[in-house]
Amino acid sequence: MRRVLTLIIALASVPAMFADQKPAAPKSKGELEALQAVFGAQDPDARIKAAENVLTKYADTDFKAMVLYLEAVAYQQKNDFDNMVIYAERAVQADPQQYAALLMLAKGIAQRTREFDLDREEKLTKAEKYATAGMEIAKDVAKPNSQLTDEQWKQAKNEYMAQGHEALGYAAMARKNYDVAIAQMKEALEESPDPVTMVRLAAVYNMSKKPDEALALLEKVMATPDLHPSIRQFAQAEKVRATQMKSGGKPAGTPDQVEIKKQ
Repeated sequence: MRRVLTLIIALASVPAMFADQKPAAPKSKGELEALQAVFGAQDPDARIKAAENVLTKYADTDFKAMVLYLEAVAYQQKNDFDNMVIYAERAVQADPQQYAALLMLAKGIAQRTREFDLDREEKLTKAEKYATAGMEIAKDVAKPNSQLTDEQWKQAKNEYMAQGHEALGYAAMARKNYDVAIAQMKEALEESPDPVTMVRLAAVYNMSKKPDEALALLEKVMATPDLHPSIRQFAQAEKVRATQMKSGGKPAGTPDQVEIKKQ
């Protein structure tokens, strides 16, 4: 997901980003410069500061939902889940069609919901609602910027759809509905192959006592060039569990659903 976001932000950092947004447009040179500062920010803190500047000085901007979404992304990058939810939900309030924010909420909430949370069902229901709505919008949405090639936009849409399926998979995992979780994770991989999702699917295979399937998937992950160390570490832990299970030993406990950082 991060590579698509990087691409879209890069293309949106020039005045042409507004060419396909009729009738939306900056209302002044100052607003245009403030918006470009949001897209051109080099780190999360700079993006948050630039976004707040837009929201304060240009509260009537036609790009409020996008600015709020990008601020939510910045908080996500800072591992500030609470503020990510606040700003993503504000983005959806500003524009109910903001599918990227809906899918971010869906995955974030589902991923952090635990089996014994007192409000587990409330959170999972909300995550599923966000995922379903986001995917429904994303599948038919038009290319937002003519600078994106058709292939780039297809890839972006596939990654958005994968994010929705991942969210539904995490929700099913929290309910220990492993068959549904497996199906959703496989759907996500068909939309957009990703080593993190592959490791998550392997973890579900282990939970459902299918070590052969887990090991086959983990071998593919471990063979991925330039695999990030944190992903490799998690994959290795799942491989150990699958191997122990296959040999008849008692596998170590499956780790909680911590978020794996993608680079």
